[in-house]
Amino acid sequence: MNTFGHLFRATTFGESHGGGVGVVIDGCPAQIALDVEAVQRDLDRRRPGQSHIVTQRKESDQVEVLSGVLDGKTLGTPIAMLVRNTDHRSGDYDEMATKYRPSHADFAYDQKYGIRAVAGGGRSSARETIGRVAAAAVAKLVLRQWFGVEVLAYVQRIHSLETAIDPLSVTLEQIEATPVRCPDPQMAASMIAHIEEIRKAGNSVGGVIQGVAHGVPAGWGEPVFGKLEAELARAVMSLPACKGFESGSGFAGTWQTGLEHNDHFVADNGHVTTSSNNSGGIQGGISNGMPILIQAAFKPTATVLRPQPTVTTAGENTELTGRGRHDPCVLPRAVPMVEAMMALVLVDAALQQKARSSTGTA
Repeated sequence: MNTFGHLFRATTFGESHGGGVGVVIDGCPAQIALDVEAVQRDLDRRRPGQSHIVTQRKESDQVEVLSGVLDGKTLGTPIAMLVRNTDHRSGDYDEMATKYRPSHADFAYDQKYGIRAVAGGGRSSARETIGRVAAAAVAKLVLRQWFGVEVLAYVQRIHSLETAIDPLSVTLEQIEATPVRCPDPQMAASMIAHIEEIRKAGNSVGGVIQGVAHGVPAGWGEPVFGKLEAELARAVMSLPACKGFESGSGFAGTWQTGLEHNDHFVADNGHVTTSSNNSGGIQGGISNGMPILIQAAFKPTATVLRPQPTVTTAGENTELTGRGRHDPCVLPRAVPMVEAMMALVLVDAALQQKARSSTGTA
């Protein structure tokens, strides 16, 4: 399955060390003002080599829009976008042809397909997410122009370092102010220092990303198998290195009673809101008009520059030391990836609700 979505569909293609990676979008409405610079900005936030705390692979990740756009507006036809690979060093992976990297997809791919792209991990590489981020940049334009919805994500925790900042107060400018993408300047400085220390030790760390969607109206999502938080979970959990998902209060809500956890409805001149948002903007699988809040947990980067036990493709015990250029912490570059998957889910839900409406409006 390389296609995501129902009405707004994104099909990604390409391998980490192949000629390039990209996406074909089908189902984007016509006459959306498509700002290619906006697509490039999100790709720049995802690209390697952007700071000293991420992988130093030097890729410009310059996007080429091949179809579906004319005079700055979408045509309603498939939009194809391509990013060429220019700085791959396949020789770094020669040893991995016969030795499985611990906690990577190498072994599982061999068992499934009987063949794998050794260099860079092929489709299992986070480089595949370029197509997702490019598609979601278009989805964000649809969400903004048609529905007034904005999607943001930021680093909430790195290892044991966590910010307590209010998610609803965070701005894109605050997120982008530091290379770690934590909107809390003091905590961001501590996170950067910790990542640098971990990198020098040849190790890695994980953490948690907070996602927020502002302006989502009530009524998006399906009540049974297409629950909005279920679709968000499926989307975010498809990202490389993502190992956990929470919606609203998540696991923390299990420590509360019903009286403590319930979001009470409040009416103000006919406008209905809730007094709290433990539901994370979703009730019964359907958006309730409050901001949508999710959290995504990312494991430590699997490639560490220290010797680890593993096995060969022949099933013999051996040892492998990671090589190449890798993120000591995936969180800073995963922020636009989480935003991407949220945007792809929300634009699909928006178009489904718009199609359902007898008046043709969401």
